Amino acid sequence: MSSTPVIGRIPVRDVRPAVESGRRPAKAVVGETFEVTATVFREGHDAVAANVVLTDPEGRHGPWTPMRELAAGSDRWGAEVTPDVEGRWTYRVEAWSDPIGTWRHVARIKVPAGLDTGLVLEEGAELYARAAAGVPEGPQHAVLLAAAQTLADDTLPVATRLAGALTPEVDSVLARHPLRELITASESLPLLVERERALFGSWYEFFPRSEGTPERPHGTFRTAARRLPAIAAMGFDVVYLPPIHPIGTTFRKGRNNTLSAGPDDVGVPWAIGSPEGGHDAVHPDLGTIEDFDWFVKEAGRQGLEVALDFALQCSPDHPWVHKHPEWFHHRPDGTIAYAENPPKKYQDIYPIAFDADLDGLVAETLRVLRHWMGHGVRIFRVDNPHTKPVVFWERVIADINATDPDVIFLAEAFTRPAMMHTLAQIGFQQSYTYFTWRNTKEELTEYLTELSGEAASYMRPNFFANTPDILHAFLQHGGRPAFALRAVLAATLSPTWGIYSGYELAESTPLREGSEEYLDSEKYQLKPRNWDAPDSLAPLITQLNTIRRRHPALQRLRNIRFHHTDNDAVIAYSKRTGDDTVLVVVNLDPHHTQEATVSLDMPQLGLEWHESLSVHDELTGETYHWRRNSYVRLEPGRAPAHLFQVRRSAPQSGGSTA
Repeated sequence: MSSTPVIGRIPVRDVRPAVESGRRPAKAVVGETFEVTATVFREGHDAVAANVVLTDPEGRHGPWTPMRELAAGSDRWGAEVTPDVEGRWTYRVEAWSDPIGTWRHVARIKVPAGLDTGLVLEEGAELYARAAAGVPEGPQHAVLLAAAQTLADDTLPVATRLAGALTPEVDSVLARHPLRELITASESLPLLVERERALFGSWYEFFPRSEGTPERPHGTFRTAARRLPAIAAMGFDVVYLPPIHPIGTTFRKGRNNTLSAGPDDVGVPWAIGSPEGGHDAVHPDLGTIEDFDWFVKEAGRQGLEVALDFALQCSPDHPWVHKHPEWFHHRPDGTIAYAENPPKKYQDIYPIAFDADLDGLVAETLRVLRHWMGHGVRIFRVDNPHTKPVVFWERVIADINATDPDVIFLAEAFTRPAMMHTLAQIGFQQSYTYFTWRNTKEELTEYLTELSGEAASYMRPNFFANTPDILHAFLQHGGRPAFALRAVLAATLSPTWGIYSGYELAESTPLREGSEEYLDSEKYQLKPRNWDAPDSLAPLITQLNTIRRRHPALQRLRNIRFHHTDNDAVIAYSKRTGDDTVLVVVNLDPHHTQEATVSLDMPQLGLEWHESLSVHDELTGETYHWRRNSYVRLEPGRAPAHLFQVRRSAPQSGGSTA
């Protein structure tokens, strides 16, 4: 029978974050602050305290991080920590008996009451002397030693002796060098710290093949590169390309997903593979691999990273179909079943069957990914990862990140919560979300509270406002104002957001009523656009990305807090990081002007309840004087929101209307 105690001398319970009870690492990025919490208590009435020990990838312990009790009497303690380099860290909680804390509580009661005064002060002097012995020689050592000497000096009045041990200077030294007894540590938990782009960035998706010329409508990497300066000018960080590989001709889809393609139909990029090559080849109409390399370098010169779609599926013409028949499910008649997601049918695509040769598929996937990594791609948007085994992705991502920890994988999985969360836990750095389908104040508040809570320790959302597959009814019927307000929400609720090209032009015509498919979808045809069209949302998008880069608070997820409004068509929320505080108020109604009183949770803004604040609207340049309760009136249109930088201000009269 083991003699190892289940609970230490000072119980430390329920340390969080703990992903799968610590079997998988919690996640953060360099410079991201997050809270470590634990339940800490002990028998009797003696005081306890706790601290967090953060250990970097080199095994070095971080600075002392004292914890505080989050609510008096709750036994729940917390502290914020900030890892500063990439790599695999650990963290643990140390709890300890706090004899000086216990003594101070007793002394504050007994000494003024004249109870055991001499004994209490003598005990205090011994404790402070012990604490001083643990502090290196210098000013802090001298502060504690002086307190001990004052406590022991019976020539002084008892009130003076006690006061000398309770000064702010003494408190400051003890906060850094407490006297700790019965130290009990929790198990160390893993923490994976990744590069900032895993959490923060702005994505722009476009089809290079649509960026052609009048003489040659099918675009190439060379012609598509002409679009890069405009994308960069809007403030995007990542340019995401759908699959760039050869497209099959068997069962090729025509315009609007018709089953009879004509000779000029270009096919669906996700129907990957032809006699010209598969996942490691470039579509010849786009150019050569050298042209792709040039495109990646041009993007880099504009400050853009290239993200590449990785869709693990094949057209019937893919080389794998003949070289690796074991990778596909064959029906009794020998044919291969095409992909389906009822009611959607993909007659031009074969799904992969994984169980016959999982090792072979892992090896081939790694080869393909490393091929593109060798050509400058460090971000992959993975198509439909939820239709493949979780263990497959766990192996693939672990192998890639073991040698290249900067490579980022985005899971495009609009599916059941359990699968989405598990994909994030096993390695995907980012995740698509249900944001597209969350449109009311209640829906947004509930969902962002979930995403910014415990889930934020492993799942990082990427709020795409639209995709080539998803044109939500809200955008179809809300017109340009709907596009504007959803852009504000996506760009300020989530550290990472994105749009699919055409969003800035408010493209909103569905294939049919009740469908989320676009009419004349770019998935099936070339779609040249007039980027100089009037009333483009590009200026607003540029503003949003500029503001995001200027405000550290908008580059984080866990710091979002919601504020009450008395109108369900108006939502208010804030983000605060250090001295940077941003307050956002959005009209969720694209059709009507809405008014509301916003009731601010002042402490969440770093202010006292009675204080006033100055709010500067980063979208309009206007400044207002606000109090705890302030009135707003927001019209649909170019800026259906206030995006405020918050500052403390002196009380004034009037001027609180926004």
